[in-house]
This record gives sequence, C-alpha cells and structure tokens, in this order.
Amino acid sequence: MKNEAFSESIEMYLKTVSELADSEDLVPISALAERLGVSTVSATEMVHRLKKQDLLEHLPYKGVSLTVHGGRRACRVIRRHRLWERFLVDYLGLPWEKVHDYACRLEHATDTAVTEALAIFLDNPRTCPHGNPIPSPDGEMPDISDIPLIQMQPGDRGIISRIHPESILLLDYLAGRDIRPDQPVEFEEIAPFNGPLMVKIGEQTHALGQEIAAHIFVNCEDEVRNDEIA
Repeated sequence: MKNEAFSESIEMYLKTVSELADSEDLVPISALAERLGVSTVSATEMVHRLKKQDLLEHLPYKGVSLTVHGGRRACRVIRRHRLWERFLVDYLGLPWEKVHDYACRLEHATDTAVTEALAIFLDNPRTCPHGNPIPSPDGEMPDISDIPLIQMQPGDRGIISRIHPESILLLDYLAGRDIRPDQPVEFEEIAPFNGPLMVKIGEQTHALGQEIAAHIFVNCEDEVRNDEIA
C-alpha cells in the first residue's frame, strides 16, 4: 500500500509539472507546491527524489522540468486521465465540469491494458471534453498551435479550443457561464488599469479576469481558416 501511494504521488508530481510547464520554461517549486497543496519543503524533497530517478531536472533557485523519461511517464498519466474524462461525459452523462475530479482518482488505478481497451472502446478520441489533446500510447503529446485568450488583441476572433490547466473551481466557474470549447469568441476590449477582458462568447459578452483568460485557449481566425484549407 505504501509503494502504491508513493507511485501515485510520483505520477501527480510529473503530471503537474507537465501541466504547469509553458513551452520550455522551468516550473518554480513554489508553483508546484501550491498546485499540489503541499509545503515547499515537501515539494523540494520529492523533486530531489525524482531527480535521482531521472524523471526531473532541477535548476536551483530556478525550477524544474521533465526529463525525456519523466515526460513520457507524465503523458501516460495524462492519457489515462483524459480518456476517463471522455468516457464519463460521453457514456455516463456526467457534467462536463465535474469529471476532472473523478478522473484524477481513476488515473492512478488503471493498468495499461485497461487504458488501451478504453481508448479502443471510445474510438481513439483526439481530445478530452475540455479540449485538451490526448497523448499517444507511446507517451507523445500532439503539437498545439492555439494561444491563451489573454494574448489576443481587441478585434481578434477565433474558436475556443481548450481549457488548461483544469481545476474544479475554474471549470465550475466557466460552466456556470456556459463557456466551453468549440464556441466562437471575439475579443472586444480590455478595461484600463489591468482590468477585466470584455469578450463576446457565442451571443453573450463576458467580463473575464486576466487569470481566468490565461486558462482559456483559442484557435484564432487565421489559424482556423488555414486548418480548413489544409
């Protein structure tokens, strides 16, 4: 039981580093600890253990990143998580905003054989219900070309592609305002003094805080048009 708990903890650390990583930037240990709900001291101790296992790289006072081995292992956890989310929404009819929490529990108790049988049953979906890509069985993450809503400019248009990284609080907030992937979005304006973003989503205009806008990713109009031509 102790080994199983430790293995689950390893998976949570690797998955969280993958979620927090932006391009090739390092993830600060403080951000990792906050996301996992543990102390910085506990996070630092685990980082050192994972570094010894060649799962993480650690640059003191800068942060951590996944090794090739660690990245593939993280992707396998993410694959299980997102396949379960797809199943829970598509076949059990559970609410879009609730399945992230359920999948977090299931992802650690699913063997590879079950994961791949689930993928076949679901006809190998490309994304989870929140729009995030599902890694391959080999632990490879598909390329993504969307941008966070906060990087758009007034007048820009596009389609919401995904919500990332997910959290229960964030998904509940968005679900309450019917903001989800595949909806058209138009950036109207940003309020002065780092105020909220005024964004038209579907037929309704929303005032979104910048932190929330950083979690909503968009395929901009030019990118959508190019994909259609291709």
